[in-house]
Amino acid sequence: MNLLYVSPSPHTSSTMTTSRIMACVLVALMPTAIAGCLNFGLRAALVLFVSTASAVVYEGLCRVLMKREQTILDGSAAVTGLLLGLNLPATIPLWQVMIGSFTAIVLVKQLFGGLGQNFANPAIVGRIVMLISFSSAMTTWQAPHSDAVVSATPLVSGNASYWDLFLGNTAGCIGETCAAAILLGGLYLCLRGIVQPVIPAAFLGTAALCSLAAGDDPLYQLLAGGMLLGAVFMATDYVTTPVTTGGKVIFGIGCGLLTFVIRQYGGYPEGVSFAILLMNLVTPLIDRLTVVRPFGAVRQKQEAKDHA
Repeated sequence: MNLLYVSPSPHTSSTMTTSRIMACVLVALMPTAIAGCLNFGLRAALVLFVSTASAVVYEGLCRVLMKREQTILDGSAAVTGLLLGLNLPATIPLWQVMIGSFTAIVLVKQLFGGLGQNFANPAIVGRIVMLISFSSAMTTWQAPHSDAVVSATPLVSGNASYWDLFLGNTAGCIGETCAAAILLGGLYLCLRGIVQPVIPAAFLGTAALCSLAAGDDPLYQLLAGGMLLGAVFMATDYVTTPVTTGGKVIFGIGCGLLTFVIRQYGGYPEGVSFAILLMNLVTPLIDRLTVVRPFGAVRQKQEAKDHA
């Protein structure tokens, strides 16, 4: 006799596991990481290594101390660590990198239950904590192909060429300067079906329209700073972004609008991290407002008179 098993949805299966998704993200980040190391040298490679390795170690220790199943092999800790490193300047002290990694993995990810339970993108929160705590180190930049230290990025100076912004020949965080590498990684994720272009398109389109309305150069605003890195790799996190297409559009528009407002009127020249974090916090509300009603479902009307 054949036995029938009843189980909750979903009933479809896929070969695209969490570890494979994270592996694809790591592959997509490689062009950006390599470009950052070529532009800023061995110091950038060391920052990326320490950020990634410490994230994996923190996750492994947390899982042991909390007596939970080990998850370092799913690749999510490595992705978080690498993303955090790409959002840091090459001159950052390594002990500060480890504090940022601790914040991202232990405080934001593991204390809330691990992968799938975090309320915000861990790398984003780690970067913001470092920016507030170590503002001087986080705003000291290394000039590309040189050991010289500069105090302004193209977003502040406004004097970089499109070509330099596209190839990464500018000062900035390790992973935010080379637009070509970021776009290459984003295209790979879209072709593999890992990322839908809805959020990046809404994010970048809204920021461009706002910049145009304010009289700024929209293309320069998109290429300078961390907008491309944030839109492609940070704002598309599965856990902290809406699940519906309409919700993704709202999320992207909100990120673009907040980034423009912070850049234009805020105390920080860059607003991408703060914008994504704020939209992460309202993602549950967006999901609730845009949830699709199941086919054939009818909402029950409250019959208050019967209970009066």
